[in-house]
Amino acid sequence: MTSTERIDTSGVGLRSERGPILLAVMLSVGLVAIDATILATAVPSVVEDLGGFSQFPWLFSIYLLAQAVSVPIYGKLADQRGRKPIMLLGVGLFVLGSVLCGFAWSMPALIAFRLIQGLGAGAIQPIGMTIVGDIYSVAERAKVQGYIASVWGIASFVGPTLGGVFSDYISWRWIFFVNIPLGLAAAWVLLRRFQETVAAPTKHQIDYAGTVLLAVGGSLLLLGLLEGGVMWTWDSVTSIAILAVSAVLLTAFVFVERRAPEPVLPLWVLGKRVLNSANSAALLVGVLMIGLSTYVPLFAQGVLGTSALVAGFALAAMTLGWPIAASLAGRIYLRLGYRTTMMFGAVIVVIGAGLLLTVNSGSSVLYLALACFVIGIGLGFTASPSVVAAQSSVDWRSRGVVTGANMFARSVGSAVGVAVFGAVANGVVARKLGSEHGDLQKLPGNVLAPAIHDVYYGAAAAAVLLVVAVVFMPNRVAEQPRG
Repeated sequence: MTSTERIDTSGVGLRSERGPILLAVMLSVGLVAIDATILATAVPSVVEDLGGFSQFPWLFSIYLLAQAVSVPIYGKLADQRGRKPIMLLGVGLFVLGSVLCGFAWSMPALIAFRLIQGLGAGAIQPIGMTIVGDIYSVAERAKVQGYIASVWGIASFVGPTLGGVFSDYISWRWIFFVNIPLGLAAAWVLLRRFQETVAAPTKHQIDYAGTVLLAVGGSLLLLGLLEGGVMWTWDSVTSIAILAVSAVLLTAFVFVERRAPEPVLPLWVLGKRVLNSANSAALLVGVLMIGLSTYVPLFAQGVLGTSALVAGFALAAMTLGWPIAASLAGRIYLRLGYRTTMMFGAVIVVIGAGLLLTVNSGSSVLYLALACFVIGIGLGFTASPSVVAAQSSVDWRSRGVVTGANMFARSVGSAVGVAVFGAVANGVVARKLGSEHGDLQKLPGNVLAPAIHDVYYGAAAAAVLLVVAVVFMPNRVAEQPRG
């Protein structure tokens, strides 16, 4: 690859020969993207119908747990069995989970069916990006990343709108049924148009021990981070036991992977400079995204006094900025290199975080949205090149594992962000009121504002660490064979 390599746009778009495959990936990713925004607006209707208000946070936690832990496992399976069967499995599980969620008769049943959805999402995201890495060169992915990122931008507006319409005028159950035609269309196109050549069948040695240790240890780690300070206090026996057992299991996982003939997550992933930088950046992106998605709407509603819909669109400014930057990032990293492009984005994230620190109770919601938009621009210039660099550094046989590890790092970052930002906010509330207050939405604005402002300081610190992570990314990465 040279800086003068040009992108043949006629061979990249949806009307090109590979266009149907790209469309199938976009439809599949759209399932996950819409789900990320559509359910939040329907929570009141769901609780009114099924009850279980105290249990509804598990609708999100169980989904994240299932998705995050299954990602590296699917990545390894895709390298062994091919992308197509694993992608179809993911779409099938997601649609099955959606159908079951639509017919859920109680909150525990809905939570259980969300777990099935999460297992499907765990395959869709990494394998979708792996397919893109397989069928497009680095130069072509410069444009394709914009297509994929645009799915999230569209979902940020379509999701909350559909969620509100279904909840208010039809039924909340349709927020799940809407996934059925999307999933069936994606599966049909994949079956008809996606042909891949997998190496001659060989007898693989499945890493059962590593898979179980990673699944259980990772689940306990994420569970401890997500529910610590919420379901139980950080210094409780429950919290300490969960995190301790997780540490033991993940330590055992490392020792098992050293000896496994075909490890589910090869330890060499942790030894490559480009992968360490990409995964560190992904983790910090996860921290920033969860901080914004959780606390920006809360600030808009509880402090600025906006409606839930307006608060949601303030956050949507971030997911609008992301695809705009992602569509431009490719041309920049082809010419100037990965580290330069990512550093440009990381600096913009720092600027956006600085703008966020200047938001106060007298600010307009448009100013809050501007800060989110700037951060979204920065994340688009940072996240998209990091995935391309990571995929380009390995060949077909390892691309699924590498993509899965990157997505897993982002999920872990989200869980860490939930824990750290929750502890920061509750710490401020405890100082103000003399005790922690589990439901921040019920706090008066004069207490909520300083609590969330300290969270913004945490986001700014994560933005600075993102700059540090990007420093270690090589500027150029030799592209490995795609086939």
